Amino acid sequence: MSMDRVIERKKGIKRKHIYWAIGGLIFIALLAKLIFGNNSSAFRTSADRLTISTVEQGSFNDYITVIGQVEPISTIYLDAEEGGRVKELLIEEGAMVKKGNIILKLENKQLYQTILNSEAALAEKENYLRNTRINFETELIQSKRNILDNEYRLARKKRNFEQNQSLYKEGLIAKEDYLQAQEDYDYEVKLLDINKMKAKNDSMIRVTSMKTLETDLTQMREMLKLVHERIDNLNVKATVDGQLGMLDAEVGQSISQGQRIGQINVLTNFKVNAKIDEHYIDQVRRNLPATLERNDNTYKLLLKKVYPEVRDGQFRVDLVFDGKKPDNVRTGQSYHINLELGDPEKAIMIPRGAFFQSTGGQWIFVLNEDGTEAVKRSIKIGRQNPKYYEVLEGLQPGEKVITSSYDLFGDNERLLLR
Repeated sequence: MSMDRVIERKKGIKRKHIYWAIGGLIFIALLAKLIFGNNSSAFRTSADRLTISTVEQGSFNDYITVIGQVEPISTIYLDAEEGGRVKELLIEEGAMVKKGNIILKLENKQLYQTILNSEAALAEKENYLRNTRINFETELIQSKRNILDNEYRLARKKRNFEQNQSLYKEGLIAKEDYLQAQEDYDYEVKLLDINKMKAKNDSMIRVTSMKTLETDLTQMREMLKLVHERIDNLNVKATVDGQLGMLDAEVGQSISQGQRIGQINVLTNFKVNAKIDEHYIDQVRRNLPATLERNDNTYKLLLKKVYPEVRDGQFRVDLVFDGKKPDNVRTGQSYHINLELGDPEKAIMIPRGAFFQSTGGQWIFVLNEDGTEAVKRSIKIGRQNPKYYEVLEGLQPGEKVITSSYDLFGDNERLLLR
């Protein structure tokens, strides 16, 4: 009888066991890398292509740089006080003038006619006053003569009345003759009172009328004087010493009354007019100090005026030189001016760079100690001036950061430098 024989399994490590072990090790390694490794994205670049700056601690100067243009300290405008046609130009644009110099002459025939009419009216008024005065004198003489005649007749009538009164009492004349003499006397007395009253009233009227006429005549003379001054205003004159900066007039041109035809620049001093971004409007105020550099020299300025209106996102200011001025200052020159917005303060700073356009100052790439890698780090930027940003949070003095453009780095969290 045949029996089945049990085949024993061979003991030891088989090939499949090796495969399983290798797979397990690989799995463990991947898992460890996943858990403990740096999974952030990285970008490789050359350090020579980057601008690497050192975080500094020092005195932060809060200032801005603006471009200013030199202007005269003041400008006096020339407006035509009288209209007319330009007859003659005596001084050219750009020439230096003294107060009272005639710059141009106008002519106005209508104004000349006005003067002739005013002179004729004045002459007529003077003749009328003269005739009135003569008439008043004649009337005064006549009044005096009437009173004199009246007094003469009164004296005779009085004497006749007194004689008849005596004769009547003695019965030598009729009563009718006596009464007639009395009536003649009383009439002359009353007539004398009337003539004196008339003379007094005529005198008052004469004085009042003469004063009125003389007042009118004085006013007419003043008006004629003003008209003659208008003739003088046809000569456009310099009102101050300075430079004739602009002259908008040509021979034969018609100029209206009040029309602006030029300006005089007062060159006893200069100011610098600058435009500043409206972002700084709350920080800019009168008497802020400023400086400019020219030919290796530094000149001080002082902010004297802040214009209230904002146009195209900018507002204007005027600055004046505080002490020494640059040589050969010319109207229209442009200067780069450093305007101080506050006192210097201790701060952590980094140099300005193109990184700010990409990050808005919210983060920056910080290098490790050996300079082989840079990692993105959140920061907080405060004030800024043309050279530095003030760092409020995120960086320490001595650290290295990349301040050049980040446009090529994409969204990578790390930079590998070679």
